[in-house]
Amino acid sequence: MARVRLSVAERREELLRAAIEQIEARGVAAVRIADVAAALGVSNALVLYHFSTKEKLVAAAFTYAAQDDLAHLRGLLGRRTSALRRLRAAVRWYAPTGQAKGWRLWIEGWAVALREPALREVTRDLDRQWKAAIAEVIAEGVAAGEFACADPAGSALRLTALLDGLAVQLTSYPGAVPRARAREWVDEALAREIGVDRKALTGRER
Repeated sequence: MARVRLSVAERREELLRAAIEQIEARGVAAVRIADVAAALGVSNALVLYHFSTKEKLVAAAFTYAAQDDLAHLRGLLGRRTSALRRLRAAVRWYAPTGQAKGWRLWIEGWAVALREPALREVTRDLDRQWKAAIAEVIAEGVAAGEFACADPAGSALRLTALLDGLAVQLTSYPGAVPRARAREWVDEALAREIGVDRKALTGRER
């Protein structure tokens, strides 16, 4: 069957999505240009035309994934509802007990970023923007009288550290922490950081 002719932008997006899938399945170290090409039924040369090296393809794939995650986060935080509901929705989506996908991808990214400056900048930028967005909505809640938090930036950092750590545990060691228990810990930490009763987090999402 003949392949549909795609624009340059569409082709790049297709290649990036395939690269993300291959990285999640094989790991950054093992994935090859040939794996990405084979997944789409295209030639190695086509992949190299758009991304001249594996390193550039990997960095672009992580950048694409980061932009996708940030867009979803902004959507959750941009809802026209209370700061509490927006913050709760964002934290529960991001948590490894929620609906966020790709934790294996980001754990791979963190490991490789120790040796790859380009990828380190991608993961650092995502981390910086995530913390800033969470700190901003906490500050909005404080201004509206919903929260009691003297240091929104510090709270955002502590919450992120907890979520990232739980993600490593749940992804790398399945069963090490029951998902229900992990969710309780996340809710307890969030309630503590913003000075609300944990029962305020158990209401129905809107």
